[in-house]
Amino acid sequence: MQDQSSKPATTEDSQKMTDGFHLVIDALKLNGIDTIFGLPGIPITDLTRMAQGEGMRVISFRHEQNAGNAAAIAGFLTQKPGICLTVSAPGFLNGLTALTNATTNCFPMILISGSSEREIVDLQQGDYEEMDQLAIAKPLCKAAFRVLHAEDIGVGVARAIRAALSGRPGGVYLDLPAKLFAQSMEAEVGKKSLIKVVDPAPRQIPAPDAVKRALDLLKGAKRPLILLGKGAAYAQADADIRALVEKTGIPYLPMSMAKGLLPDTHELSASAARSYVLPEADVVLLIGARLNWLLSQGKGKTWGGKNPKDWAAKSFIQIDISPTEIDSNVAIAAPVIGDIGSCVSALLAGIGANWAKPPVEWTGAIAERKEKNIAKMAETLAKDPSPMNFHSALAVVRDIIKANPEAILVNEGANALDFTRSIVDMYQPRKRLDVGTWGIMGIGMGFAVAAAVVTGKPVIAVEGDSAFGFSGMEVETICRYKLPVCVVILNNNGVYGGTDVNRSGGADVAPTVFVKGARYDKLIEAFGGVGVNAATPAELRRAMDEAIRSGKPTLINAVIDETAGTESGRITSLNPKKK
Repeated sequence: MQDQSSKPATTEDSQKMTDGFHLVIDALKLNGIDTIFGLPGIPITDLTRMAQGEGMRVISFRHEQNAGNAAAIAGFLTQKPGICLTVSAPGFLNGLTALTNATTNCFPMILISGSSEREIVDLQQGDYEEMDQLAIAKPLCKAAFRVLHAEDIGVGVARAIRAALSGRPGGVYLDLPAKLFAQSMEAEVGKKSLIKVVDPAPRQIPAPDAVKRALDLLKGAKRPLILLGKGAAYAQADADIRALVEKTGIPYLPMSMAKGLLPDTHELSASAARSYVLPEADVVLLIGARLNWLLSQGKGKTWGGKNPKDWAAKSFIQIDISPTEIDSNVAIAAPVIGDIGSCVSALLAGIGANWAKPPVEWTGAIAERKEKNIAKMAETLAKDPSPMNFHSALAVVRDIIKANPEAILVNEGANALDFTRSIVDMYQPRKRLDVGTWGIMGIGMGFAVAAAVVTGKPVIAVEGDSAFGFSGMEVETICRYKLPVCVVILNNNGVYGGTDVNRSGGADVAPTVFVKGARYDKLIEAFGGVGVNAATPAELRRAMDEAIRSGKPTLINAVIDETAGTESGRITSLNPKKK
């Protein structure tokens, strides 16, 4: 019998092969991406198995939209594009809402979807889940690419990463037809085809004259204000932003996801005097914030007037990486174009030792209103109504966050969002995650899962009962992966509240009313989590303390007064009514 070890190696023996599955995985890993959020199915089931086998973390959801939301917020937290992997057609469409939301919010995300074969789709011959996914995705995201050949996978992944991160971050779609995965090639050739992206988000240094123009405007201001948006939080230029605020002595106002860049309790925070500082400020420095609907487009009563001449009396300085964002609603007197870190650093460098801080008349007036409003809020929070209302329940959440400032707060709803934003102080950056620019419902459980996965920190998700319904089945995902997530549902029996009636007098309940006395806590118990029904602040506090201490998946059904909410929260004006 011949010794097999003495046989010369054939060409076939010496040529190791790879395929499309492994090239996708290798391309992601080469670029430091170690986590995928998604949902397995045709044609990407084996891709999820292989990715996990190759050491990647694959977090599998119950619905693609929630996986997409998870990928988007992972991108915000890590400055790496979050990856959402879906099946074709319906799965792709489910992920598309999250992709579009990511683009709107400037969260770096890549939606990777399997798709039907091009030759059948293009002739509309009726393939399984046939759909021209690339054409549908293009108008709804920052960029969209399709890879048809295995040797182009490296290029496709590299282009998607660079598009997601460069300039203003956003969502990118990457289309991978089913036939691509089985394509094979020599492993060494495949390895050489992959690209490690170098400097995908290069610094963009602002022009010196733009910086000088902005500083001169700030120097001449009598009532300056710094407005921080979630872009400032994404930039992770925390130390320089704090130094800019403190060296200039200019009061600042954080948008909701910028809360915690400086502690909400900081002496220069103007959050408790928001309705005063916006109309009264004469020079406003926007850092990572856009004058969109959340800021009344920089116009109207919010800013102190109804007429264009009133808006012209106010000067704006805007830091933005995108020149086309400037003047999008009102005139910007001093645009500073560049990445936030570089722009803030340049402003800091231009502040001399003789910088004059804002007049005491301005800072004193803000402090006076803050003190009055904070005292009024404290008086309201001290009350203990039965049943609980938003204030008494959120007073507990406020205390829990103060005692656990490293915890991440996820928040959505109408009243649940508005009250939480104004009541619960944040102390560290990127610890508050909410509905963002679009103001959509359904981000809650996806955000909570991703926050726990990518940070390892405890997560507290404060949800309206209506908002929770969009993604509530993901409590099974939370339990499956044993994530330290505590979900608090502010349950008032319906959308906005549970008191609406059927105007026809018919048997059906009103469209805004849910099942009375629903026990959401029982849902998580079905999957092995901890469920608690809390009817008092004391019960809520005990349950939240235990959830944080134990790290166990927990859902607290916080029963509040069904009359406590107002329709549409603070945006009632956007909900037209027939009189």
